[in-house]
Amino acid sequence: MTDRAVIEGRPVDDAQARWALQARYGHFTAMQVRNRRVRGLELHLDRLRNANRELFGAGLDDAAVLESIRTVLGDERDAAVRVYVLEGDRPCVVATAGPPRDPLPGPLRVRPVVYQRYLPHIKQAGGFQQAHIVRTANRDGFDEALLTSEDGLISEGAITNVGGFAGGRLVWPDAPMLTGITMSLLRRMDVPQERRPLKVADLSGFDQVFLCNSWGVMPVGEVDGVALRQDAALTEGLSAFYDGIAGEPVD
Repeated sequence: MTDRAVIEGRPVDDAQARWALQARYGHFTAMQVRNRRVRGLELHLDRLRNANRELFGAGLDDAAVLESIRTVLGDERDAAVRVYVLEGDRPCVVATAGPPRDPLPGPLRVRPVVYQRYLPHIKQAGGFQQAHIVRTANRDGFDEALLTSEDGLISEGAITNVGGFAGGRLVWPDAPMLTGITMSLLRRMDVPQERRPLKVADLSGFDQVFLCNSWGVMPVGEVDGVALRQDAALTEGLSAFYDGIAGEPVD
């Protein structure tokens, strides 16, 4: 263990700060708080509980998580909040808050990247690989990346889920992935839905492809330089359904 640490030449004396710098193992969930409410809050709590059982072999106290959210919010009503559970002497809940995030303005440009996450169903702390993929894509003029297998099978975006409308059905990839909270909420929409294996070449046959995460729903206009069809009515209907979901109070 590190006994001393400095940040930009300044000693860090607080033991918890040193511990946070050394945290490598854990999981988290990311949410948007609006008027001190969160869409799918119970799903976020389920995610944390389930991941904690798998990674640490123990449940998680919902009350402690909610108290951490309230504390990090302070008097703020709107924020982007993350709740981490990280390894220490015992699993420790860490919450962070920043400015609220809105969907990226679309249509988005994305590119495929061959990469498959280990334990993809867990939203893992750390995330160097995905951060690098996104930063590299942004540097090259893309908004996001689609993670694929070696043979081009799409699983998810680097920080999003991907879906699309084809033949009157809402289609999701059938591949190992993190089932996002927004994706879970959109799967409650009363339209025909299915999961099936998808490759990048299949997307050009869709009426509308979109990405989604806690920021919202974002239409995709181009994949790997290939323009995709745009159907504003489909995107607007999906966004309206999502925006109409009532948030659950954190207080």
